[in-house]
Amino acid sequence: MAASAQSYLLHSLPFKHTHTKPRTRFITHASYSISGRKLRAAVIGGGPAGSSAAESLASGGVETFLFERSPSGAKPCGGAIPLCMLDEFDIPIELVDRKVTHMKIISPSNLTVDFGKTLKPHEFISMLRREVLDSYLRTRAESKGATVVKALVTNLEVPKASNEPYVVNYIAENERKSLAVDVVIGADGANSKVAKCIDAGDYACAIAFQERIRLPDHKMKYYENLAEMYVGSDVSPDFYGWVFPKCDHVAVGTGTVCSKQNIKLFQHGIRSRVTPKIQGGEVIKVEAHPIPEHPRPIRVRGRVALVGDAAGYVTKCSGEGIYFAAKSGRMCGEGIVRASEGGSRMIGEADLKREYLKEWDAKYIMTFRFLDLLQKVFYGSNAAREALVELCGDEYVQRMTFESYLYKTLANGNRWEDVKMLSNTIGSLIRCKIVGTQMQGLDLAKLASTF
Repeated sequence: MAASAQSYLLHSLPFKHTHTKPRTRFITHASYSISGRKLRAAVIGGGPAGSSAAESLASGGVETFLFERSPSGAKPCGGAIPLCMLDEFDIPIELVDRKVTHMKIISPSNLTVDFGKTLKPHEFISMLRREVLDSYLRTRAESKGATVVKALVTNLEVPKASNEPYVVNYIAENERKSLAVDVVIGADGANSKVAKCIDAGDYACAIAFQERIRLPDHKMKYYENLAEMYVGSDVSPDFYGWVFPKCDHVAVGTGTVCSKQNIKLFQHGIRSRVTPKIQGGEVIKVEAHPIPEHPRPIRVRGRVALVGDAAGYVTKCSGEGIYFAAKSGRMCGEGIVRASEGGSRMIGEADLKREYLKEWDAKYIMTFRFLDLLQKVFYGSNAAREALVELCGDEYVQRMTFESYLYKTLANGNRWEDVKMLSNTIGSLIRCKIVGTQMQGLDLAKLASTF
């Protein structure tokens, strides 16, 4: 920690405060070599992705600086994590607000399916608050040797030559400062400044809107271990609405990518669906945040890598992102440690692609493509949503879904059951076409008239 602090003072010097354009004052390297020192990395963003990356880097011998603008802030998020994440990332059980063992999925016509019938006695979905999880992961990264910098990163200066450092410009304690580093990890969310600085390309973003509502004790009791998902054009044209339990309140929200301007209308829709269950509740916080819809065209360029939301690692259908954020951060950090031989040698773009990107794509890219396909099939109309909910009543579908979700491994299926599931899917889509016709009256115009 002493060495990190000394480096911070040497390589993080303030701008001069003048009325003219400020001049950067940072130490440059004539023959950019790390001989006699450790590889230096900047991680931009202190959520699960950035904190996990910083922990891996610092633990592996890399001099690490973790930048976070608002340590006390919280990203709007459902807060669900799979069971395997508790063990894999050593998450203390006391951080979990609720152990969800029951999940209901409600169709446009209010067909309700209990989606937790196949859970084993020891299995549950962990619900937690992002401000609690993020703070814990940042603190742990700091304990491993990372220097946490509370600051707003304003831009990243990309070197013109391969033997020059990257320069992180930021504002801390009302002073403009800069830091010269060898490697950068962008973990700064869907609107990533790091991604813009390296021309990583754009992607479609959904908007998530969520209200935290404190309920009376008797109503909170109903959601003690229950989460609800609502589908229908009234709550979202291409996603779903949710009610997820927290420590002393519920998170009620929705999301959409194709009709972001109507997000408050869809939030009214989910609230209307759950009115009897949340009546008398008090809104204690309102949150909105962009969520990426697919991986960025470029996730590694030069000595810069993107992870988490900045890379676009949020799944379709479920909108899951916390696990994949933490996992991508850890894989990237570990890849840099391997490539740099414990921080003792310089790395390049080829190293990042080989040790991080290739490994990530081999492990997860098919999962993202499969869930993308499912969303296109089942979220395009109320008819298809009815079919989705009907299928969720099948215990084989539930078992396969939960085993894959809870443990992040491909569940061992049964060939005959797979054939039956395909047949049932086709049958449900055909039958629910009738239901879809009946539900066409629930359009946005009629919903808007209720305001």
